[in-house]
Amino acid sequence: MTEENDGANSPKETEDNNDVGHQVGLSDDFIREIAQLIDDNYTDRVQELCREMPAPDAAELIVKLDGGRRHKLVEMLEDELHPETFSYFDRDLLNDLLEHMSGKSIAAIVNELDSDDAIGLVTRLDEERQSNIIRHLNRNLRAAVEEGLTFPEASAGRMMQREFVAVPQFWTVGKTVDYLRAAATTLPDRFYNIFIVDPMHRFVGTVPLSNVLCAQRTVKIDTLTEEEHVTVPVTMDQEQVAMLFRRKDLLSAAVVDGDDQLIGVITVDDVVDVIQEEAGEDLLKMGGVSNPDFFSPPVSTVKARFWWLFINLGTAFIDTFVISFFTGTIQKIVVLASLMPVVASMGGNAGTQTLAVVVRAIATKDLTSANTWRTVLKEFLVGSINGILFGIVMIIGVTIWYHNWKLGGIMAAAMIINLAAAGLSGTLIPLALHKTGFDPANSATVFLTTVTDVVGFVAFLGLAAWLMT
Repeated sequence: MTEENDGANSPKETEDNNDVGHQVGLSDDFIREIAQLIDDNYTDRVQELCREMPAPDAAELIVKLDGGRRHKLVEMLEDELHPETFSYFDRDLLNDLLEHMSGKSIAAIVNELDSDDAIGLVTRLDEERQSNIIRHLNRNLRAAVEEGLTFPEASAGRMMQREFVAVPQFWTVGKTVDYLRAAATTLPDRFYNIFIVDPMHRFVGTVPLSNVLCAQRTVKIDTLTEEEHVTVPVTMDQEQVAMLFRRKDLLSAAVVDGDDQLIGVITVDDVVDVIQEEAGEDLLKMGGVSNPDFFSPPVSTVKARFWWLFINLGTAFIDTFVISFFTGTIQKIVVLASLMPVVASMGGNAGTQTLAVVVRAIATKDLTSANTWRTVLKEFLVGSINGILFGIVMIIGVTIWYHNWKLGGIMAAAMIINLAAAGLSGTLIPLALHKTGFDPANSATVFLTTVTDVVGFVAFLGLAAWLMT
């Protein structure tokens, strides 16, 4: 091995060197260095550099390596990787990495995780592998995983943690503190609140740790509960859970069943993951991708994207059908063929801007029946004003370029019509889809681009046929 490889930076050194640029995560130089060491089969050096690497950094390193090196690195670090590392991978990558591991070996990893992370990991595995792994889990975790799988996907029951601190309402602060000290080894690694329950284990209230630390030992614990009792039903959708945390500024919240019994807790770190997941999911849907396929093989990716492209092909023929009505006009005034995509493109872009804002507002519940028509009017005015401004640009530009003010005026009028239509359709289409039970992030784009293309072509070519032939 060369001296250059011997001097490879450790993750800690890399982090320190990047302080000036405030870089989060591993540097590209470090990742390239590890890739070269893998190619050269320097297992000891790789283990030395990656020993005690935090789980997020280890996950980043694995993700950014190509397939062959990725598998080789996992083999090299099998005893060094923190089990939590595997909870950061998506379904495709996780199944790929664990493909050659036995159910017993995978179960050993899952057994080291908190219940929420364990359930999240197991649910991302193939069904056959799930049952094989669950058999090898320890009794308590197996019960938690099996219970978690009975709850709806993307619900509070799937994301909650079963490890929490709950004490009876008749305890004093002193007894609570003594209990926490005596049970320190069995408590969750991190917790922010203590949950108070009655003799039937029904939720009574939440006491922040700061309140416990500042109170006298003789004070009854239930007198320190927060005034507002926030609970999360076990079947609540994870998006609603994230919204509840945002509105209430929560660090953790109790999860209760139908009888109001305390069965779990959701912490803010889980909510951050949900927010990232939901935001990424909506972004992918607007691009016509139902699932992230960054790590999928080409054949799987083609299958996933084909039908969306097929639908787009069908809508493209609608545009072609509309243009066919104006074939004679285009043959007489050939310049129309080069200008008409501009109107359609501007409408599509303006509509997409509106669509992005409206879909987000629907997802965050900012757009409701109380402000729907105000939003529709606003986006129509924004589209119209932008249409007028760009119409002025088109009059000047087309007149100078083609020496034809009438063509410039037609272009400007079509721009105003299409951008106004884009503002309306970018608002009304997602609202209509949401009202009928469809996900606007998943299907609104197809309808929007069809509307803006058709309106743009009809407005521009129709005006040209009327005024120039």
